[in-house]
Amino acid sequence: MALELAEAHLRGLLSQLGLDAEYVRGEGDTLWWRTPSGDVPVVDYVGGYGSLVLGHNHPALVERARELLDQRVPVHAQFSYHPYANDLAAALNRVLWREFGVEEPYSAIFANTGAEGIEVALKHAEMDRVGRVARLRAEIEGHLASADPELAARAREHNEGRFDLPPVFLTLEGSFHGKLAGSVQLTHNEGYRVPFRGLAAQARFVAPTEVAKAVEAERVTVLDVVDGELVERDLPVVAAFFVEPVQGEGGIRVLEAEVAAEIRAAADAAGFPVVVDEVQSGVGRTGAFYAASHIGLLGDYIVLAKALGGGLAKSSVLLVRQSRYLPDFELLHSSTFAKDAFSCHLGLRVVDLLEAEDGAAYRRAAERGEALAAALRSVRDEFPTVVADVRGKGLMLGLEFHDQTGGTTAVAEFARQGLLGYVLAGYLLREHRIRVFPTASATHTLRFEPSIHITDEQIAQLVTGLRAACTALRDHDDPAILPA
Repeated sequence: MALELAEAHLRGLLSQLGLDAEYVRGEGDTLWWRTPSGDVPVVDYVGGYGSLVLGHNHPALVERARELLDQRVPVHAQFSYHPYANDLAAALNRVLWREFGVEEPYSAIFANTGAEGIEVALKHAEMDRVGRVARLRAEIEGHLASADPELAARAREHNEGRFDLPPVFLTLEGSFHGKLAGSVQLTHNEGYRVPFRGLAAQARFVAPTEVAKAVEAERVTVLDVVDGELVERDLPVVAAFFVEPVQGEGGIRVLEAEVAAEIRAAADAAGFPVVVDEVQSGVGRTGAFYAASHIGLLGDYIVLAKALGGGLAKSSVLLVRQSRYLPDFELLHSSTFAKDAFSCHLGLRVVDLLEAEDGAAYRRAAERGEALAAALRSVRDEFPTVVADVRGKGLMLGLEFHDQTGGTTAVAEFARQGLLGYVLAGYLLREHRIRVFPTASATHTLRFEPSIHITDEQIAQLVTGLRAACTALRDHDDPAILPA
């Protein structure tokens, strides 16, 4: 037996849960699982955690990838002109203008992954905040230099150390913005965040009902002298408010329009940007290219990733409202694999496919999403003591189970360890050839993110598996669920 050196501990957990399947090819919403008796088709509801809105190996994207490779398009041509990146940025802007009814351009900074895109947003927002602090400090110092010495001394004493306060980033409870050193600090799940809390700027996690209160709590003032009087000036401490239109790893929770409006209003009043994280929800999955367009939340920054690469390329982009964009940032930030010809050309083809036929793909996402949601609701209605909720938007849906931690059964013990969703995923894979996973921070919620090509037959296969799983949970039939 070969020595396991690539995440061997995780491989052991996968084996325990019955999830250590090797997949050898994929097409549409089907993966083929290599087993001793041959390759077995599995319906894939994971969808690359939202990356496969067009499915595995979409023919038009595979064809385009082959064309690019045959043309020997350079992947590495850093520090040169990349017109294809500008073409993709322009395409993303055209969709944004249409969906939000605006005309202001958004500049694009490319990256490789969603988490890296979030890191770019963190850096840009902090660079902007530092600039605002420096300008305020210089203005106040200019005033104090010619002010009454006693008033100037009082102001300087009050202001001591305040201009050097570290930034604060705001985000909602239940948020998930990545697992890199900076982005993990914006991820609410303590298990991911706390071991690394000393590495980066801290976030404040805001309850949806307390947006204005949370912003006010971070308010810091400095003193200035204007017309011979001491006056308070707000110091830019909050660097940005990060928000997901649909929380993915937090349990598939759709942001309410009222909360979005509060966030937008609070940010405008205080002068900091809103960063809309569309890493998982964007690029057509919810029935619109930008999920935030459903609730009218126009971000100052927008992060796209996952589906932008069409399931073949690793790509992400930060879009920044031109009125907030810092051109000098381009000289301070770079990424070796960002903005390459291969991923940009594929990204442009993804946009073209979604926009074709007056947005037929968006209508398909909405229609298939409603068909899937109706099927999930039928399971909830049949098993009200087992299924707590069905929620989501378009083809980004979640099914939440009631608490299963009570009792002394093996399933209850797995639930207490936060593994209920993974146990159910292993069961659905083994017995029903369904691939599904829970959300990372709410593991009692299964997520469903298939492509726009998911069929009624595949949905029916899922319902059969879920009904069997719910029956076993209701009847406390552990042997039916757990691996032999």
